[in-house]
Amino acid sequence: MAPESAIATRIRAALAEHLKRDVSKVQLQDDLRKDLGLDSLAMIELLFKIEEAFDLEIPNDDLSQITTVGDVVAYVEKRVGATGTPAPAPAAPVKAAPVKVAAVEAAPVKAAAPRPASRAVGAKPARASRPAATKAAPAKKKASRRA
Repeated sequence: MAPESAIATRIRAALAEHLKRDVSKVQLQDDLRKDLGLDSLAMIELLFKIEEAFDLEIPNDDLSQITTVGDVVAYVEKRVGATGTPAPAPAAPVKAAPVKVAAVEAAPVKAAAPRPASRAVGAKPARASRPAATKAAPAKKKASRRA
């Protein structure tokens, strides 16, 4: 049996810690979902930890390729390469959206409408009537007539 790479050891240890199992129970041929019982959320958490640990980004399109522990190890080793630094992610083709340039038309200028007579320049606006007071105003006191 060939010696296990440092990447494989780190991934198996991280999986064992996440699953609260002994590292010897996590084998390269184990299926992540069937054998280890990872659901969709646990898979995403695992891949997020791997991205952080190895400083790489795993595109969503590559997730379908990763089904076993060995697949995870092979994928990371391929991306990190022999130098230990992450290889650049394959660039997805970028489709540029067509740019539409619309001609700007000037809006017609409307002439100002004549003001109504009640709103002539300098005229005060009409006051709305006030609601009736609910309390009667106090009566005024008469001033005394002292000489």
